[in-house]
Amino acid sequence: MEWMLEHTYLMLLLAGAFGFLMAWGVGANDVANAMGTSVGAKALTVKQAVIIAIIFEFAGAYLAGGEVTATIRKGIIDAETFSHAPQYLIYGMMSALLAAGIWLMVASWFGWPVSTTHSIVGAIVGFAAVGLGMDAVHWDKVGSIVASWVTSPLLAGVISFALIRSVQKLVLNHDDPFERAKKVVPYYMFLVGFVISMVTMVKGLKHVGLHLTFLQSFLWALGGGAIVMAAGSMFLKRIKPDPEADKDFRFSSVERVFAVLMIFTACAMAFAHGSNDVANAVGPLAAINSVLASGGQVGAKAPMPSWILLVGAMGIVFGLAIFGARVMATVGKKITELTPSRGFAAELGAATTVVLASGTGLPISTTHTLVGAILGVGMARGIGSLNLRVISTIFTSWVVTLPAGALLSILFFYFFKGLFGA
Repeated sequence: MEWMLEHTYLMLLLAGAFGFLMAWGVGANDVANAMGTSVGAKALTVKQAVIIAIIFEFAGAYLAGGEVTATIRKGIIDAETFSHAPQYLIYGMMSALLAAGIWLMVASWFGWPVSTTHSIVGAIVGFAAVGLGMDAVHWDKVGSIVASWVTSPLLAGVISFALIRSVQKLVLNHDDPFERAKKVVPYYMFLVGFVISMVTMVKGLKHVGLHLTFLQSFLWALGGGAIVMAAGSMFLKRIKPDPEADKDFRFSSVERVFAVLMIFTACAMAFAHGSNDVANAVGPLAAINSVLASGGQVGAKAPMPSWILLVGAMGIVFGLAIFGARVMATVGKKITELTPSRGFAAELGAATTVVLASGTGLPISTTHTLVGAILGVGMARGIGSLNLRVISTIFTSWVVTLPAGALLSILFFYFFKGLFGA
């Protein structure tokens, strides 16, 4: 430990590089699948989605990414178990960042939308179980995360199924669906604004010191819904029906109305995601910084210097810009055919699930939730509209994520232990 304290800047440089790699993976995989619905529904081009995500993800990650973060993500292991050997926490967190970053790179290359949260959790479980013993891991927490593989996609799928059914009943099945859409869509806009405001407040703003109660968040979100509804209604007035396009596809003009909705959801979801999931990359980095800065003291919480948030935000932006298109293609085009109305139902279903999970404390993955929501939208048209081969590949990659992160982390833990000494 003495050698590390003497070479603090070298250790922080190394840890910062691994944190950047992990953030790169978050951008390439998690951010890309969050924007994939908008791209797949043709509400946004890939270039527009990348630009929106870069602006709003960076803003969310840097402005609301976390003043203080738990050193151990999701309470998987107890920080006090490292008090006798703080160097093991440094080795472990470096190993976790490197392992999760590499796995996310592999998954993004193949276009698999996997959970960045589960990647880092698997990596932390791996080094803790080997470095400290099986008793150091809170296995009940791990069990609840595994259970979320089923609960979060199922809940999001049910909500999205209900939403797309409501669109069919309230808009698409009428004699003049375009006029009907202009009357009904403002109410959907209110719902979008409300849910996205709740996501941002419940999962984002607590990081900047605004600890609102669920009721306070609810009331503020009503205001957010009203603002989005008013702004969206102004955009809708500019949209005119296109009889020529409607000859080829009856709902062409209607889908242009829903495309406006998706631009709103894309911007707000990017901000909320950036503020929340950047912790997957910068949490372990903050833990390393905290141990080195305190001379080897291990705490349950770690302060979040602005340079660490900057590393996380920059990594997310680079990962999305360079690798993001692959995962976007899988989520937006390969699972089922998306239109703006279907994409809206999927995105809102996923966001609603995130709000419900945040309010009840359920551990969920935004990736699993969004994929489940897309499946729910596809099921509304029948199982034949789903690409079952792609879905089975995605499910397999989900199951592999935890053990892959754990095994890589164990290898790197022993490597760093041998390199720097026990």
